[in-house]
Amino acid sequence: MSSVLFDAQPFDAALERRRRLLIAVGIVVLIALAVTVYINRFWPETRHVDRFFTQLQSKDFEGAYATWMNDPAWKQHPEKYKRYTFGAFYQDWGPGGEWGPIRSYKVIATQIPRPNASGVVVGVRVNERKKLCSVRVEFSDKTLGFSPDEMVE
Repeated sequence: MSSVLFDAQPFDAALERRRRLLIAVGIVVLIALAVTVYINRFWPETRHVDRFFTQLQSKDFEGAYATWMNDPAWKQHPEKYKRYTFGAFYQDWGPGGEWGPIRSYKVIATQIPRPNASGVVVGVRVNERKKLCSVRVEFSDKTLGFSPDEMVE
């Protein structure tokens, strides 16, 4: 039994350095991955708002309404959307709406307005205005809406 202790491999300093370096690199990669995931945690909602403004910019108001309601087949059952009809949507987002014709836009920021909120607010700079357009995206069904919480830069 005592011969097993004496048969141990000699200490290899180079192997130990490589092992420590590998562990350190692994930790750095995990931290970088965690930071990337945290920064992009609202990526699906941001993409949805980006698609909406792209459609508005190209004057595809019916497509933008479909994105707003998250229902590409909204024309087949418009009675489902009596609370916010396409006509009301067009008044709000069409050329005569608050933001006018959308010539340019840029998604600036996202935030959860309060703890346990059911959605995220996306701040968009429209037509290079100072005031941000705040659009709410519901987590559950990805519908868009007007946010009561205005974002500021």
